Amino acid sequence: MKLKHKILAAIAVLIILIFGAVYFVGDYFVGYALKRGNDVDPLAPPPACAEIATPGLLAPPKPDFKNEIVSIKSADGFDLKATKFYPDKETHRYAILIHGYGRDQTYAFDYAEEYLKEGYNVLTPDLRAAGTSGGIFMTMGTKESEDIKLWIDKIVSEDSDARIVIHGVSMGAATTLMTSALDLPENVVAVVEDCGYTSAYDMFTVKLKDIFGLPEFPIMTCVDIVSKIETGEFLSDAAPVKVVKNTKVPTLFIHGDSDKLVPYSMMNELYAASAAPVKEKMTVKGAGHADAKKKDPDAYFDRVFHFLRRFAGKE
Repeated sequence: MKLKHKILAAIAVLIILIFGAVYFVGDYFVGYALKRGNDVDPLAPPPACAEIATPGLLAPPKPDFKNEIVSIKSADGFDLKATKFYPDKETHRYAILIHGYGRDQTYAFDYAEEYLKEGYNVLTPDLRAAGTSGGIFMTMGTKESEDIKLWIDKIVSEDSDARIVIHGVSMGAATTLMTSALDLPENVVAVVEDCGYTSAYDMFTVKLKDIFGLPEFPIMTCVDIVSKIETGEFLSDAAPVKVVKNTKVPTLFIHGDSDKLVPYSMMNELYAASAAPVKEKMTVKGAGHADAKKKDPDAYFDRVFHFLRRFAGKE
């Protein structure tokens, strides 16, 4: 009997040690990749952003159009902020522009400028755990897509004739695709995704090897478990490729073929998996991650607006 107790006690200790190790490893990488703020700046992006972001990239100037700050409350209680811009003439067309990983809405201002010139009302949200919005942890598109659905509901509640397009870049593109797979009102007429990933888990697996020289297992398993504990969502749930089979919204896929962060091949995987009733691809030769617009702005927006006019119309 004593031997049995000793064995059970040893097993219990082993389980505790294993769980402790899992949590220690997972907590470090969740903090590194998904948690904003540090001892100096509570709003600083996650440390991983410095390893991924383009060095010295500055936010573009704010468009010189009438604007106001608007807010909503997320389902889990965070205050979410956005800037709403108004074009020169009243319109029922709206564009929700979604920024990328470790950024804030100001990095969508150059896109906003073009949409405003095209005659759209424009909403540039700060995603949760970014900019002026509340929250500590990002979920790489899972909860963010639910937040975008709330912004859509707000627009429709204020303008029942709204024709809404969503355009996101990088993590914003993943969020756009995951939003498109939700139960949306018919007011959402089209989406544009620019260099979105198939899965945040897969993308971080690649960066884990590049930055730390570490294998997927067991590190990413630890990260996935601790992500659920700390953010409320498994990192592996941020997987547009799993949900785009549910989309009913016309979709334009854009990707640079020299993207070193989100492989160009991911666009083809997303395109193949998408059930969008109309879907098109745009490959930008020589463009790196999130650089498709920068490579040739005129060609970029000519293609985007040519696609969107089919569904959002002209005004």
